[in-house]
Amino acid sequence: MRLADFILRDMETILAQWEEFAGTLLPAAANMRSLALRDHAQQILEAVAKDLSTPQTREAQSEKSMGRAPLLAGAPETAAQMHAVLRARSGFDINQLAAEYRALRASILRLWMDECQPDAPHPDDIIRFNEAIDQALAESVGHFSAQVDQARSLLLGMLGHDMRSPLQAIQMTATYLVALNAGEKVSVAASRLIKSGARMQALLEDMLDFNLTKLGLSIKIAPTEGDLAKQLTDELDLVRAVHPDRQVDLDVIGDCHGVWDGRRLQQLVGNLVLNAIKYGAPDAPVHVSVTGEEAEVRLEVKNSGPAIECSTLDRIFDPFQRGPNHLDRADGNLGLGLYIAREIAKAHGGEIEARSDETQTVFTVRLPRHP
Repeated sequence: MRLADFILRDMETILAQWEEFAGTLLPAAANMRSLALRDHAQQILEAVAKDLSTPQTREAQSEKSMGRAPLLAGAPETAAQMHAVLRARSGFDINQLAAEYRALRASILRLWMDECQPDAPHPDDIIRFNEAIDQALAESVGHFSAQVDQARSLLLGMLGHDMRSPLQAIQMTATYLVALNAGEKVSVAASRLIKSGARMQALLEDMLDFNLTKLGLSIKIAPTEGDLAKQLTDELDLVRAVHPDRQVDLDVIGDCHGVWDGRRLQQLVGNLVLNAIKYGAPDAPVHVSVTGEEAEVRLEVKNSGPAIECSTLDRIFDPFQRGPNHLDRADGNLGLGLYIAREIAKAHGGEIEARSDETQTVFTVRLPRHP
């Protein structure tokens, strides 16, 4: 008997074994009923049987074996993809999901080979069957991972949002303590709270912005008319206050008025300058220049120090990329600063690039006056 016919004929026997095995995948399956344990299993098996019965060229078989099976534009999600989504929502982990397919493969082949006795099973059916199961598994794993990533991003987003209020309360209280002039010890402790709160706030904002991009959303901006030079001057004053031992210079050339989100661009330049302070030569100034051109404004942040290797430069705007001392997390750096800077530039219709040699490293941002 051909394998496709066997699957359709003995569907209930196969489903019973699927259900029995799924029920052992604890703790997720502990309170699941039969219908939930069998979730989409019949549709997956019907798709496998249909695949086995469909003529296939050697070229198509080779493409499928390498994970390049054709996808129909606008087609609904497959049964394997829906199964993965529901398993993720039910609390299964990815190893349990893969175990279901492993058990299904073994179960079907064992039952079918017993049925074929004394004749030998058709070898082409075995090859095609393994390909079909692998395809279903790949679809399931891909959708399962996407579902878990989305859930994680949503959780972090909600957590970050809820942390804002207590963090702001801490910072406001610390500021109030400084204003009381209640003695040097209180003022020093309050100042320490303010600096730590500011660092936590920066980490929180980076995390929330990163989650937005992971969810397929762009960085939110609220463009208004403004002077970029003035906005950046205010931001650099704050940086100098946090790093009084470092020299940060600013040059303004031409008209720097335009329509953009000033707070976001302050965040962008703050990330670039803090990166320059961290990785640049400690005894050399960080130089910031803003140049107004006809249709855009060009922003550059330069620092002296070791050249960045080409392999690192190619990935420098990727999330979680860190410098040579990336094992040192005492600074509270998540490795998102340059990634967020790029996303802010993109949200304004601009672009950012980096170049580095033995004398200096330069980050250049080009922003249209009217994004």
